[in-house]
Amino acid sequence: MFELAARLIATFYAWTHNYALAIGLVAVVVMLLITPLTLKSTKGMLEMQRLQPEMRRLQAEFKGDRQKLNEAMMKLYQEHKVNPMASCLPIAAQMPVFIIMFRALHGLISRAADGVTFAPKYLNEASELYKSLVGKTKMVSFGIDLALKPVDAVKENFGTGLIYVFLVAALAALYFAQQKMVASRTVSPTMSASQAKLMQYLPVLFAVFQLFLPTGLIVYYMVQAIIRIGQQYYITKRFYGNDSSLGRQAQEASSRAREMSKNDKESTQSKKEATDPNAPFVSKRVTPPKGGFSSAKQSTPPGKNRSNAIPRKPKKS
Repeated sequence: MFELAARLIATFYAWTHNYALAIGLVAVVVMLLITPLTLKSTKGMLEMQRLQPEMRRLQAEFKGDRQKLNEAMMKLYQEHKVNPMASCLPIAAQMPVFIIMFRALHGLISRAADGVTFAPKYLNEASELYKSLVGKTKMVSFGIDLALKPVDAVKENFGTGLIYVFLVAALAALYFAQQKMVASRTVSPTMSASQAKLMQYLPVLFAVFQLFLPTGLIVYYMVQAIIRIGQQYYITKRFYGNDSSLGRQAQEASSRAREMSKNDKESTQSKKEATDPNAPFVSKRVTPPKGGFSSAKQSTPPGKNRSNAIPRKPKKS
């Protein structure tokens, strides 16, 4: 598989004679292959979200009986022709591709025994890409060394290294924009606001890790991120275009499921407080003031004119 990825890069390099363009075209091919899976998984995920109120009802009905709950869930999936694993398809497809591209790009810039010059792996020695790299110390494209890590570029020359840091920052911005598009239309009945915020910034943290990877990988991920933003725009138009669309129905169902979850938690907490013998007892009895209620009513507030007070009868002489 590593040889296949390297040959694909070599093919595009033979067309373009540019390392960055060759890597970017490979990213385009990968994303075109994964896009149908992404659309299918998105549809499956929305169908699952639309069933969330019914799933919450089954969880409450079969609480404590895992076997019957699983049977009821499977019956629900079959009735609505929903695959609960559909949303995992893009991740399952992208993880092997991520590993393959990572190893393939590292193989292109692997060092010879001297530790300085390139001795590319996975390539045919007759290919133009191999000939352009073997014995060289840099993989330059558009003035940027794609074999250099941003953190090493900053150490070598701070001014030039800022260009590499800018690429990482641009990748982080692309990831953030993509995740924000997803978060703006996603309603989870179980995810708290802090968890949603964390999920929004996780891709940005992933981008920061690129400081320690060759810049060629950053180019690959940037092209993929741009295509993903286009995917998300298309998904929004296709699945959230009107009020009767699948996405809108899924949002409403998720909101209802969240409300049901909130009510269940409040009900459980109330029952727990009512049955807990160690819960502090709060008395609702009103303690009368000193001297009783009658004296409190007859007493005159300070600062008031006592002329309105009840006069005392004079003593008989």
